[in-house]
Amino acid sequence: MFEWQQQIQIITNEIDQCIKNYNDEALTLRMLAKRLGYSEFYTTRKFKQITGMQFKDYLRCRKLAFALKEIRDSDKRIMQIALDYGFSSHEAFTRAFKNTYGVTPSHYRANPQAVILRTKIQPFDRYFLGLQEIGMMKSSASIKIYFVTIPAHKFLYISNYESNGYWDFWQKQNLKQGQDQDTVCGYLDSIKGKLDDGGGSETNSSSGQIMAYIIDPDGRLCDWGIERVECYGVRLPANYHGVIPPHFQLRDVLSAEYIVFEHGPFDYDQENRSVEEQMEKAMADFDYTETDYVPDLTPGRIIYFYFDPVKGWKYIRPVKRQADKERYNEKMV
Repeated sequence: MFEWQQQIQIITNEIDQCIKNYNDEALTLRMLAKRLGYSEFYTTRKFKQITGMQFKDYLRCRKLAFALKEIRDSDKRIMQIALDYGFSSHEAFTRAFKNTYGVTPSHYRANPQAVILRTKIQPFDRYFLGLQEIGMMKSSASIKIYFVTIPAHKFLYISNYESNGYWDFWQKQNLKQGQDQDTVCGYLDSIKGKLDDGGGSETNSSSGQIMAYIIDPDGRLCDWGIERVECYGVRLPANYHGVIPPHFQLRDVLSAEYIVFEHGPFDYDQENRSVEEQMEKAMADFDYTETDYVPDLTPGRIIYFYFDPVKGWKYIRPVKRQADKERYNEKMV
């Protein structure tokens, strides 16, 4: 089964790359099955078995997700967008768009709203499947540690008070109707104006989505000896007044100072565990006595966690000036 999960991952990767390059000719089951060396029948059966979707339905939904972002973010004519993504006519595109999102492309352009996009399926993940690293490669990139001031913004998110870590977060979320990973990430992918959106559609993380931990008396203990709630969401401009999807919360985040622990790009299959260990050690060993800061444990402060192997691994933790150090030390005793 692991072998076929890898094969289907190749297909989903190829689908996104072809859609991104407007290469509709390569987006056929025949071409993709040929690349894997299997029949169309066998490939489509395995695709449905592993992803839970028919190949043609997944392909259509991914095309529409890319197209919606172009409608949202560009001035390109809707007819041209329809042709770019393989639709034969404006009418065919409008019909598919409305059947999927409930509004026409022109209405959506004039009134962007939160809709559930079909995010890229990731059927093969070594760590989720418990396979660990595949080689002896160890990351040689050093971890940068620095302080920053982040301007005021908003955080749109969904929270879980019972989870412990990324995978556990989604396992528990997937048990909640309307709050599963596909729905949450699909809504967030459609939000316009995300501060961390790199414009990509290859992975969830490249479209501005991040994990976070909110310091909260109703949460649980973290490594600083304080309580926290695990969250997943997007940062938005301070003047954001758009819609809030069902089950989501929108929080105002004031301008404040943070400490950043940052690792550069790395090979996920080869180095993920090694990089994680380096990051944890760097945060545990950091000596605040050599700085003008101490951790800020104020309820409501947010710890951001950015994870994208292509861009890097980053923890952003709230701090405050050393003038409050005595009060901080008393709390930790």
